[in-house]
Amino acid sequence: MNDVVVVGAGPVGLLLAAELRLVGVDVTVIERAAARSPHSKALTLHPRSLEVLAMRGLAGPFVREGVPVPTGHYGGLPVRLDFSVLDTRFPYTLVLPQLRTEQLLEERLRALGGEIHWRHRALEVRQDADGAEVDVAGPDGTYTLRAAWVVGCDGAGSAVRTSAGIDFPGTGTTATGLLGDVVLDAPPSAPSVDNEYGGFLIVPLADGHHRVAGSTRESLTIPADRPLTFEELRGHMCQVAGTDFGMRAPRWLSRFGNAARQAARYRDGRVLLAGDAAHMHMPMGGQGLNVGLQDAFNLGWKLAAVCQGRAPDGLLDTYHAERHPVGAALLENTQAQTVLGATHTPDAQALRSVFSRLLAAHPAVNRQFAGELSALDVAYPADGAADRLTGTRAPDLGLDGAPEPSLYPLLADGRFVLLHLGTEGDAGREPGDALAAGAIAGSPDRIRAVTARPTTAHDGWAGRRTVLVRPDGHVAWDTALSTK
Repeated sequence: MNDVVVVGAGPVGLLLAAELRLVGVDVTVIERAAARSPHSKALTLHPRSLEVLAMRGLAGPFVREGVPVPTGHYGGLPVRLDFSVLDTRFPYTLVLPQLRTEQLLEERLRALGGEIHWRHRALEVRQDADGAEVDVAGPDGTYTLRAAWVVGCDGAGSAVRTSAGIDFPGTGTTATGLLGDVVLDAPPSAPSVDNEYGGFLIVPLADGHHRVAGSTRESLTIPADRPLTFEELRGHMCQVAGTDFGMRAPRWLSRFGNAARQAARYRDGRVLLAGDAAHMHMPMGGQGLNVGLQDAFNLGWKLAAVCQGRAPDGLLDTYHAERHPVGAALLENTQAQTVLGATHTPDAQALRSVFSRLLAAHPAVNRQFAGELSALDVAYPADGAADRLTGTRAPDLGLDGAPEPSLYPLLADGRFVLLHLGTEGDAGREPGDALAAGAIAGSPDRIRAVTARPTTAHDGWAGRRTVLVRPDGHVAWDTALSTK
């Protein structure tokens, strides 16, 4: 009997399994593939994902190997989103191939005692009141795993979601785009090219290749399952840009579609979903992998607490309550970006012009879109918290007098952090704070209490006396300094 079976060893499954292993939960990870794909669908890590990694002391290798870019794009518009103004230690998007992200996360999982069972494909999931069973086709035959919980991190075609009978409503593919990893001998100076014929984004990779992705009027109607040829990609690029920029040496060519679907529920009894198994969409803005990692980070500490008897299983209902709206917002903004970036008509061109002027002339609008794509603006609902921090993301608050210089390193072991931020001897501090925190965390030993003075300023944090930060870096509750 396993505590948890994680189906899928992509970035989402790896991070979730590592979070569970961090606190001693027994995890079995199965993956249907024989090995990692050398091709990286995703290239971008956004600021919130880097913050998530920093909370476990993992951001360093990612930042060292990736290429920081202080801007992002919205629908491929020529006016870029300015990430440099965001309130974070990582005010940029990080270009890093998904393959390397997966390798680094696998190293983390193995360091915590976890492993991956390759060529083990989930066939069917069944559940009862006490657990769930997964029928698995492995290299040596078919067998059954039993676990207290099963999490489907197995992509948009999730076998876990399908066999659990969880609906996946939305829209099917009505348009397709082109993608190629190629060498460009004469790359453009701008990160995008577009006109009435079509548009392409061009992203330099660290190894000398470029990722080109986009569409033209003609390519939008080609079925996603038709193989993309190099000559076809060159032809479409020439149609839009008037040149192929010296394109050669393709190592990966693919098509992608605009299907947009979201699981009706992220939890069904003993079965949970995360990442692409829970939401699929056009890859606009490089958000899919990032939202999936943040799904896993939200779910990990909750599932661990339930597995270890520190919390009732009702805590897992908050995973759906908090992350389903984030997934819905993801589909909304990617669908809006698809209209802007993959609809090559005079009307769409006019819309692009209007949006470009809006982003250029109004920094607040630019900041809002940057906050949405970076996921730094994600806040979870909290009753009676209109003037409080509860539910919001905690920044990496600078701290004087703490064992670490800032908040995130204090979260490295996956515990809650109880911050006492008042002055020494503050009369407003209540002895019951630690007891209340222990009740939320499931047990007092899952709390790290720290008394310190803030050394950095962040919106909403002035005047806070006590703040309880969850293991995923969101505020569980907070109280204000005494005004007496």
